[in-house]
Amino acid sequence: MQWPGNKSFAFTIFDDPDAQTLKGCQTVYDFLAGLGFRTTVGVWPTAPIREPNSPGETCANPEYRRYIQRLKQDGFEVGYHNTTAHSSFRQEIAEGLDAFHGYFGNNRLAMANHYNAEAIYWGQSRLSGPRKTLYRLATAWRSNDMFFGHEPDSPHFWGDLCKRDVRYCRNFVYKDINTLRACPWMPYHDTERSYVNAWYASSEGANITSFLNTVTEANQDRLEAEGGACIMYTHFGLHFVRDGVLNQRFQMLMERLSRKNGWFVPVSTLLEYLESRNGPSVLTNAQRSSMEWNWLRRKLTKGTS
Repeated sequence: MQWPGNKSFAFTIFDDPDAQTLKGCQTVYDFLAGLGFRTTVGVWPTAPIREPNSPGETCANPEYRRYIQRLKQDGFEVGYHNTTAHSSFRQEIAEGLDAFHGYFGNNRLAMANHYNAEAIYWGQSRLSGPRKTLYRLATAWRSNDMFFGHEPDSPHFWGDLCKRDVRYCRNFVYKDINTLRACPWMPYHDTERSYVNAWYASSEGANITSFLNTVTEANQDRLEAEGGACIMYTHFGLHFVRDGVLNQRFQMLMERLSRKNGWFVPVSTLLEYLESRNGPSVLTNAQRSSMEWNWLRRKLTKGTS
């Protein structure tokens, strides 16, 4: 793969807002900005009106919202993580999307599902055929009938709004730092999941431990040697900052990475470039089967997201 500006590889991050605090967010993003990284910060546009299922700041906090807006002005992308930190109904979802656009503009969104009832094609619906059955059995049916964003008869349905407002949605997460090697078709459209315009994959980094395991020195060097692309999936709210201090190993690894000849752009910028090079990709049955089996094996043995 040839990257813009004669860069050797591409690297970005989609950060979900779970457990995020304003001070923690500022600590991480001021550090990343100073190193030249431009990534995607996921947000909840509205405050909870029922019992939340996760802690974390929302854009209803004016100070947090203003900081996220400053990040956007500085070249970061603002992503969508469903409406708020609990399940939402269709009208609430529509109002949340309107709030998001009011705060950050009318660009079509990059998103990642939160574990809300309106999560779209999530749980067992991420998989097809026998892989769906195996997933149900392996999870003791726990994810059965939990996610309804794509089901028109559900009060949590918003598939048509997703198709209208969302450009890219995250799906499978892999251990490999080279996300593009794990999913060479991204961004791709899956005709079996037609409410999502295009899907992308990511590399495992849900918390500080898994993030550091993925971006080790050896893995950074391999990503560069392969000329690959990494989209890290993470929650910067999960122990990247303790008592106001940023994790030292994280600082060291990101400083090292920043000195490499990488293309450090937000998720949508990276995906748009891949799309411009490869054209719109429609997943074939063979590609779907390969990708789903690859993810499912790791999910069942190693707990990949």
